[in-house]
Amino acid sequence: MPANVVKMYGDLMLFSGTANRSLAEAAAKHLGIPLGGADVQQFSNSNTFVRLHKSVRAKDVFLIQPTSAPVNDNLMELLIFIDTLKRDSAGRITVVVPFYGYGRTDKKDQPRVPITARLVADLIQTAGADRIVTLDLHAKQLQGFFSIAIDELPAFGLFVDHFQTHPIPNAVVVAPDIGSLRRARNFAERLDVPLAVVEKRRSLDGARTEMFNLIGDVAGHNVIIVDDEIDTAGTLVRAANFVREQGALDVVACATHAVLSDPASDRIRESVLAEVVVTDTVAIPAEKRRVTGDKLTVIPTALLLADVIRRIHEGRSVGELFDE
Repeated sequence: MPANVVKMYGDLMLFSGTANRSLAEAAAKHLGIPLGGADVQQFSNSNTFVRLHKSVRAKDVFLIQPTSAPVNDNLMELLIFIDTLKRDSAGRITVVVPFYGYGRTDKKDQPRVPITARLVADLIQTAGADRIVTLDLHAKQLQGFFSIAIDELPAFGLFVDHFQTHPIPNAVVVAPDIGSLRRARNFAERLDVPLAVVEKRRSLDGARTEMFNLIGDVAGHNVIIVDDEIDTAGTLVRAANFVREQGALDVVACATHAVLSDPASDRIRESVLAEVVVTDTVAIPAEKRRVTGDKLTVIPTALLLADVIRRIHEGRSVGELFDE
């Protein structure tokens, strides 16, 4: 620890839920500490149980648990784990939720529907979390759902590094819809390449997505489609087909969260996409990796998370990691 850093809490301890233990193990290795021991199990009646192996009293505790599929099980496990830490008198509890499930339900876009993203934020805070760390929320306004400190980490720097190491000549960055425009614009600026946007409209029932227009020029260029999440890959594949119809050459994509709900893996394998670059915020089962074949490239986030955890523990700025 740097000499000018004042220690605010007890020793650093890192725990993992069951949603993405390999990510937590990699982060712990970068931090040079072991993962905290805990029994996490589901009883025959589907109730979740957590028991710590040793006391966390007055410790500075970090818990890694994305709320990916099965979302409800992993969310409930997160809440119960937080409550366990709180009842054992942890000094501070920081939850690291690399992927924030229910993040798409962030507003009332039709009558008589919930704002589940806000409900989940309330649950995390009520359970006893003091701080939350996450990557690339679906919408920036989700930050305002929390009254505790929140660090939303951008993953686009990891993608910039990837495409600078593996450059794509004559590239154009494409936002697959207006909602992805800001992310794609920042990405294009960092790569110093042009930007194009697909105008996408959904049917009122949300069942169909249609591409209507392309703002920009992709003819004769290689395309990098940039988004925050790949769910069923329907929008991504349609966008890839659309830009190819507009004269694009090779088409690759990058997205932070590889949710890959069925039939995403099959769609990616059968698509015109040459490569899909994602991070490991969501644990990708071996079967889904196999189905997508060699098209899927996974960038690790453990070092980034470890750096952020260390900075929070030492009371140093997280933003300095991303300042240019």
